[in-house]
Formats: sequence, C-alpha cells, structure tokens
Amino acid sequence: MTSREKVLAGEPPADSGVSTPTGRRAAIVLGVIVTCQLMVSVDSNVVNIALPEIQSGLGMSAAALAWVFSAYSLAYGGLLLLGGRASDILGRRRMFVWGLALVVVASILGGIAPNEGLLIAARALQGVGFAFAGPAALSMIAATFDEGPQRARALGVFSMVTGFGITLGLIVGGILTSLSWRLVFFINVPIGLVTIVLALRFLTETERHPAEFDFLGAILSTLGMVGIVYGLTRASADGWTGPGTLASFLGGVLLVALFVYVERRAEQPIMPLRLLTQRTRAGAYLTFVLLMATMAGTYILLSLYIQDALGFSPLLAGIAFLPMAIVQFASAKSAPKLIARFGRKPVLIAGVVLMLLEAVWLSTTTASSNYFTGVLGPFILLGAGLGFAFVTLNLTVLGGLEKRDMGAASGLLQAAQQIGLALGVAVLTTIEHTARTGSGQAGHEALARGLSTAVIAAVVFAALALLISLFVIRIPKQPAVTA
Repeated sequence: MTSREKVLAGEPPADSGVSTPTGRRAAIVLGVIVTCQLMVSVDSNVVNIALPEIQSGLGMSAAALAWVFSAYSLAYGGLLLLGGRASDILGRRRMFVWGLALVVVASILGGIAPNEGLLIAARALQGVGFAFAGPAALSMIAATFDEGPQRARALGVFSMVTGFGITLGLIVGGILTSLSWRLVFFINVPIGLVTIVLALRFLTETERHPAEFDFLGAILSTLGMVGIVYGLTRASADGWTGPGTLASFLGGVLLVALFVYVERRAEQPIMPLRLLTQRTRAGAYLTFVLLMATMAGTYILLSLYIQDALGFSPLLAGIAFLPMAIVQFASAKSAPKLIARFGRKPVLIAGVVLMLLEAVWLSTTTASSNYFTGVLGPFILLGAGLGFAFVTLNLTVLGGLEKRDMGAASGLLQAAQQIGLALGVAVLTTIEHTARTGSGQAGHEALARGLSTAVIAAVVFAALALLISLFVIRIPKQPAVTA
C-alpha cells in the first residue's frame, strides 16, 4: 500500500510511531493536556458574563468594553496558525508551557488593571498565550497517543472538556462576578501555575522538526485571520454593509489569498498546503467551520433568549445550559466505542443530523415556548450532536499525519473553529436583530420571532455540513480506531 493509500485509509505514515504512556501516567498526561483546553473554553465565557461589572467598575464606554472581547478574539484567532507551526518547529511541550505562562502573566495584569487600557492589553495577551498553548495541546494528543483506540479515547475526553468548559464558564462567571469581576482573571493563575508544573514533570517533549521560519507567511496569515475575524465581529454590531466591516473582511480575504499564493512557493511553509490536498481532511475542516457556525450562533442567541425572554438570571442561565453539557459529555465519552463498532462516518453523520434537528426545532419557537417545551429539547440534541461530530472530525483531521505537520494541522483546526464561531455569531445575530426590530411586536413575542427566524441560517449551515459529510468525506467502513 502506498503512502497516499495509507493516508486515505486513515493509517499513520511510517514515521508516526509514538511512545504512548499507560496507566496512571497516561491519565495524568491527558489531564494536564486537557486542562489547557478547559481554560480556553472557560475563559471566553467567564469574562463575557463579567462585562457589565467590568464596565461599571472601570467606568468604560461601550466601545471600549467591546474591545475587551475583540482584543482576545483577534489575538487568539489571528495567531493560531503561527502557534501551531511554532509547536512543530520549537517543540510542543515548550509552546504549551510558554503559552500558559503568558496566560498567567496576562491574567494577573487583567486582575489588577486600574484602567481600560491595561485591561484590554491583558485580554490581548491572554489570546496570544492561548493561541500558542491551544494548538500545542491538541497536537500533543496526536503525538503522544497512538492512532487507534487510545487516541480516540483521548480526543473523546478532549471534546468532553471543551463542551463542559463552555457551560462551566457561564456558571463560574456568575459566581465569581457576584464577588468581584477581578476574580474572573485571577482564577487562571493557580490553575495555570499547577498545569505548568505538572507539564514540566510529566509531559515529554515531542520531536522537534527544525526549519527556517516562514516570516512572510506568518505575517500574512496573522493579518488575514485578524481581518476576517474582526470583519465578522464588526458585522454583528455594525451590519454587513458597514465600511469597517467590508474593509476588514475583504482585506482579510485578500491577505489569506496572498498567503496561500506565498505558501505554494515557500520551501518550508507555515501552513503546509498538503494538509488540504486530501479531500477527506479538507472536507472535515470545512465541516468544522459550518458546525461551529451552527453551534455558536444558536448558543449565543439561546443565552440571550433565556435571560431576556424567559427572565433567567446569569447564574440560572448557566445552570440551564447544564443538560447540554451533560449530554455532550456522555456522547463524547461513548463516541470512541460507537466509532469502533460502526465506523467514523455513521457516527459523524448522526452528530450532524442531530445538530440539524436542533436548529429546525428552534425555528418553531413562538411566544408560548418556555424552557421545557422550546429550549431543553434543542439543548439535548445540540449536546449529543456536538459530542459525536467533534470527536469524529478531530480523528479525521489528525489521522494519518506526519509528525512534522501535527502542530500546523492543530492550529488550522482551531483557526477553522474560530472562523466558524465568528461567522455564526455575525450571521445569526444580524438576522435576529433585523427580524426582532422589524416584527412590529414587543417583549417575548419579538424575541421569539427573532430567534425562530435567525436559526434558519443555522439550519442552512448544518444542512451544508451534512452534504459534505455524505458526499465529500470518505472514511473506510473499517476505521483506524478499531483494535
């Protein structure tokens, strides 16, 4: 069997052998790695919950407050490709530790910030730190655990932690904010320090793949990603035709196009285009974008709907998301066993269909809908769909990779997720605002109309993801994860 045939069949290339930890050490290694992902998932929501208190505490304007969110998103989304490639070249454990150390320093600065300038700078530094630590964490799973059942279980845990961290951020944010908004920054400090110590003790540095650093590619990818993410962020507030939105988004797209042109001719590119030449992996990346758009848009709208229409407090709203987190936890845990029995593609399709049904259900929301009749069911479907789909997509993206590309592939995967998140929020919130304000209704009726109309876009995203899963992604019936 040729190398290309092995990759298409989901088998690892010849140089992909790794020394997989076992027993108690394996549990500790995996725990250290996924703690970083837990911090990433928690951090975005825990700070967002505290934004009103931050605004009143520092006397910030609405424009300055928006930058507390945007500075993090732009730094994180813009540097993911660079962070992923840096872990290949400089070492994954090194980037993991350095990234978390920067997060700890940035969190201290954010916690003690006396003014909006230092706070915004601290949020940007947090984004930089996670942009280097996050891809290193994901690629370390691929580099540490053998391709097969062990990696499937590890990625299942990774996906469980991702979903649970989103809901945990809402709950923890509500609790900490009730005491002091500064605690939402300081909470990262002890967790980050303990994780760094354990990483130095238990994580083994992976093989480095020295190369000349592609500085031009790094600059173009960073500016292009920043332009796209910022344009999408502006669209949700200023509309799609605003000058700032169009300039940022189109500029970002042009820079990414130039980046691809440069990478085709670079001897050692920051993002090897061979990652996208295999249709199954390219299809998995695109499916990730669409499913993140589906999830992020409905997630944000439901968070607002539960509080504004149903009258839940921020803390109670966080608790209301628990069923989704629990179901995602259970589905991600069971996904490796189902994959081993039925193969990846049926499990992937099941996950995408569940997310499609969730969006369709929400499109029937009316003024008479309450939490139990209109929200709980979609939460359960969304949690199950995310658990099944994300585990299989992670396995598909990271399967059959050469060691030298694991970091770049992980960075591209998380960049795709970030673009999908920004796209979903921008599209759905824009539609929701237009439908709500133009409905001629008020209160619960207007909010229900806005939600039911906006999620039609989520239906379209999920339907496109289903088509790609059915007709573009090709995975053998006998998956690589079977024993």
